[in-house]
Amino acid sequence: MARNKEGLVLLLDVGPSMHRALQEVENVCTTLVRKKASSTMSPSENLCWFFIGATRLALSCLELKKHTMTSRGNLGAISMCWESGVQHNSVMDENDRLLYQFRDRSVAKVVQVDTPTALLGALKTRNVLPVTIFRGDLEVSSTFKIKVWAYKKTSEEKFPTLKKYSDKAPPSDQFASHEVKVDYEYKSILEPDTVVPPDQRIKGYLYGPQVVPISSAEWEAVKFKPEKGVKLLGFADRSSIPRSYFMKDVNSFVPEPGNTKAIVAVSALARAMQETNKVAILRCVWRQNQANVAFGVLTPNISSVNNVPDSFYFNILPFAEDIRDFPFRSFSSLPPSSQPTEEQQEAADNLVKMLDLAPPGREEILRPDFTPNPMLERFYSYLDLKSKQPDANPPPLDSCLRRITEPDPDVINYRAPLIQNLGKSFELKENPKRKKARTQERLAYTDPDDQAKSSENNAEKATAADGQAKKPEDPYAEKARAIEVLFPSTEKVGKIGDANPVKDFEAMLAERSSSTWVQKAIEEMKKYTTNLVQNSLQGDYYEKALECFVALRKACIIEQEPEEYNQFVIKLYERLKKVNDVVKFFQLLSSKNVLLICKEEAPDSDVTEEMARSFFMKTEISSE
Repeated sequence: MARNKEGLVLLLDVGPSMHRALQEVENVCTTLVRKKASSTMSPSENLCWFFIGATRLALSCLELKKHTMTSRGNLGAISMCWESGVQHNSVMDENDRLLYQFRDRSVAKVVQVDTPTALLGALKTRNVLPVTIFRGDLEVSSTFKIKVWAYKKTSEEKFPTLKKYSDKAPPSDQFASHEVKVDYEYKSILEPDTVVPPDQRIKGYLYGPQVVPISSAEWEAVKFKPEKGVKLLGFADRSSIPRSYFMKDVNSFVPEPGNTKAIVAVSALARAMQETNKVAILRCVWRQNQANVAFGVLTPNISSVNNVPDSFYFNILPFAEDIRDFPFRSFSSLPPSSQPTEEQQEAADNLVKMLDLAPPGREEILRPDFTPNPMLERFYSYLDLKSKQPDANPPPLDSCLRRITEPDPDVINYRAPLIQNLGKSFELKENPKRKKARTQERLAYTDPDDQAKSSENNAEKATAADGQAKKPEDPYAEKARAIEVLFPSTEKVGKIGDANPVKDFEAMLAERSSSTWVQKAIEEMKKYTTNLVQNSLQGDYYEKALECFVALRKACIIEQEPEEYNQFVIKLYERLKKVNDVVKFFQLLSSKNVLLICKEEAPDSDVTEEMARSFFMKTEISSE
């Protein structure tokens, strides 16, 4: 306000009908003064407080105040109309008439709020003037250009920066800035006492195990420096640009003020896009020699006011590297046992209706333009308290701010039966914590026959254990286990042997001593399996090769490497398809349902389930 030489007038009705709200109004006024003080209030600013019961007297005082300020600036006034609960129609009509008369005699606006939180958000300590981020041509083609200005429609209010200050300056020094300057020195590891000068320092980029040095001159030469401008690349359906793709702040494109041709062109383009349900894709470079290029979507904004021209909203779109796409299964594809019942769905619907922020017949609660940032408000409150009491602890969260961060307690208490019904509909069961499955356990291949065999083996082991329970344990075996725990073997498994190739493969996967260890294990298993298939005489090693194929397939699914397995199987078949015995092996894989990894099993796979089954059908046809 100091920059614009404005004054702030708060007109507060403290009559009997407003007594219930005076405490909340007092808190809001205190917050307003506190925020003004934190934003460096200038002596040229004025805060006039009218605590009166009659509004007419305030109008005369306002008229006097207006005349005293005409020599140095404008008068900014905000009139708050707050419904307190006690209603008298004649008095309310008279107050409304006086409020609008108050607005017409000054540069003011009337805002109606019904909660303390909305009142806190309606009071602005400063008005941010719109500043253009771009002034130039919207280039549709080389012969069709529209003069436009671009403003920021929304921009995140940054948290105040906490800097380092010093109290070493003498109190008598009025010009001391108390700022702390920090200097950095770079020293070599080989010569700790020697300072490395700036001309001997260079930045580097870690490219694999190698550090590639890049000087500042080289970096400037590599930078992409496009020319300033906004170009229209084309149009797309509005439905093809999901809302989740919008990034960063929202900008507003308006025609150049006073340019009739630009206003008509923007209006015609915006209305055509609105009728055809299209959006425009732009390439934007806001400043000359800008280091990056922004691609975004332009959405039409048709004005409903006659003297306000049509405009566009601009949102930046992500590049392929910016998108984080995580596919999930459709909820409708789950079995009926995993879907909610009618009672559960009804309980969830009632919860949504109960917490509706825009119920019929009432104003919307927590509107963005009337909802302050609770973190900023709490920071300014604590800053004011800290300036008065240096040892003060952070106070509890204010009730106005608690209504932003928590559900309304009155609604929760009033609708307690609905919440209890929701809890009864969704029975929660304790899920016991389990240890993470080891790689060997996850990769273990078990079909129904193997499960039966394993259960028999477990029963035999349990019987044998009961028979040997009375025998004392060998002390040497106990000592050997203790030594193995205290001094584990440092030898890494780096090769797949003939004794138990699947176990060796699982051990290599579990090692993970480096980022390439998984890839190394897969490559070793592919080589070993290929040798088994090639050197198998009359199918002697087919069962062993089958176990290796199953282990490799499961590992590629878990490690999200489906193409490694699919390409391995396809290339192996193309190379050995003329050998009859090898074709029989692929028929064995098909009979055991060891197919190619399809998209349903691994999202990164390009193979559908039909393609996976048709591949093994080709092997059967070729064998015939």
